[in-house]
Amino acid sequence: MKLLSDSETLAENKVLILYILSSSNKPITNDALYSIVTSATDLNYFYFQQFLLDLIDVKYVSCYKKETQDVYEITDSGKETLALTLDILPGIIKLKVDTNFKQNMESIENDQSVVAEYTPLSENEYEVRCKITENGEIVFDIKTYAYSRDQAQNIVSNWKQHASTLYPEILGILTNNN
Repeated sequence: MKLLSDSETLAENKVLILYILSSSNKPITNDALYSIVTSATDLNYFYFQQFLLDLIDVKYVSCYKKETQDVYEITDSGKETLALTLDILPGIIKLKVDTNFKQNMESIENDQSVVAEYTPLSENEYEVRCKITENGEIVFDIKTYAYSRDQAQNIVSNWKQHASTLYPEILGILTNNN
């Protein structure tokens, strides 16, 4: 794919990004957006990033921080541009996006519902945050400290694997009146 010289391919891929953002009806993370783009077409990650930055520069896409991640959404100018340029996006690509969109979004949302991450504070101290989100809202958030990288990684791994049982147990302990 000769992206630098093929302006039609450049435009098509930018319209694809706008089309997906328009279809999502809510802010979407970079990883989620890229996942949906690659389910419809074979696009190199670095080209994808450049197209996304170009769309942000011309204010067709807005980017802002939501909790700990950058999220993207189409602007009013982007919607107007999409309406004018949608016909350059091949029907087969639109069909792939429409067919796979709901499944991809559900999978991405499920992956994002249990979050665990650690941040080094010093050589032997790490802050660990474990969260559960539903519909983009944090419903449970706990912060603790670990005193080795292995311990921090273990906490993160256990939370990701066992949050569905740990969360009700912790909630039960916190709400117990005895």
